[in-house]
Amino acid sequence: MKFKQLKLENQLCFPVYAASRLIIREYQPYLEKLGITYPQYLVLMVLWEKGRVSVNGISQKLILNTNTVTPLLKRMELQGFIKRNRSESDERKVMVALTRKGKQLQAEAASIPGQLASGLISESMQIEDLGDLKDKLQILIRYLMEKKPAEVQTIR
Repeated sequence: MKFKQLKLENQLCFPVYAASRLIIREYQPYLEKLGITYPQYLVLMVLWEKGRVSVNGISQKLILNTNTVTPLLKRMELQGFIKRNRSESDERKVMVALTRKGKQLQAEAASIPGQLASGLISESMQIEDLGDLKDKLQILIRYLMEKKPAEVQTIR
């Protein structure tokens, strides 16, 4: 191959992408028992941690566009997990809060992280390795979030 830098095995993005997809696949059996998807699980974790949060706050926390989060929240509201209301202090903001059903899921979901981690531990991957990997990825995410995007040059 002429351009070695274009080989899939030489990319940083591919192992991160593949690992993400495979880890999400590992979550599926646990989440199916709760009747939720992985993105819904992420939203619930934000709400379990923070309580009442704006749609924009959820979008920022999950690093997703609001046009991705809004349909997700609509489905979750139809399922009875959340309630959306306009903010009393700023009518432009939509606030999201858990319903009783959404709060009850927290106790059912509490064992998922431990079960998932146990399933990932092997001779070549210890719990400390998973912690180190998570910490390194958090550093990378913070760096990429703070980094200014390169200026887009317009071709005329």
